[in-house]
Amino acid sequence: MPTGAKRGTIEAMALEITWLGRTCFRLKGREGVIVTDPCAPESGYRLSKVAADVVTLSNRGEAQYSCVDAVSGYKRIFEAPGEYEVGGILVTGIATKRADGRRNIAYIYELDGIRVAHLGLPAPGPVPDELKGVDVLLFPAGGGNSLGGAAASDVMTSVDAHIAIPMNFATEADSGSGLDHVEKFLKESGAKPEPQPRLSVNRSQLPAELTVVLLEPRG
Repeated sequence: MPTGAKRGTIEAMALEITWLGRTCFRLKGREGVIVTDPCAPESGYRLSKVAADVVTLSNRGEAQYSCVDAVSGYKRIFEAPGEYEVGGILVTGIATKRADGRRNIAYIYELDGIRVAHLGLPAPGPVPDELKGVDVLLFPAGGGNSLGGAAASDVMTSVDAHIAIPMNFATEADSGSGLDHVEKFLKESGAKPEPQPRLSVNRSQLPAELTVVLLEPRG
């Protein structure tokens, strides 16, 4: 599968990406730490006061996806469209729609020379042009309140990132969530990744073609 051209020439320490459950990730680079959509304990994932410089919220009104109290040390919280910068970390918020018609915020993060897109919980449909061609895509794949199965696979293909990491699917920690297990998406996409605890990547390690990476939740 063809991919977009390389963006930028910055070579830096590896960006570490850890999935903490649902749509919550910890992105750690030389320029700082970002936590996305922190999980509430009732989601089944318990964050141990994870530290961050920046917190982003895709759906502020969803309590299980916006537990800011679980994060410590942050300088800024972003929950709306716009362009922001915190200590060398660039954040762009892009408004999209949820399946219920409410607003969802997708984000593009730029740190350590890598562009990461986090889709939040969008409805199936066209992807905003701003999100296409990023280096790493974080996207929901468990259905329920957002993308799942074929819709998730279509969005992943449309964005055309180097690395795609599914999120918001059922695990042992939240088996009562009503979300699908990730196998449904993997069957649709044809991907067969082995689960791993985290991903560390720099620009020189980005694969030439779209690669699905499956992370184990660490929350």
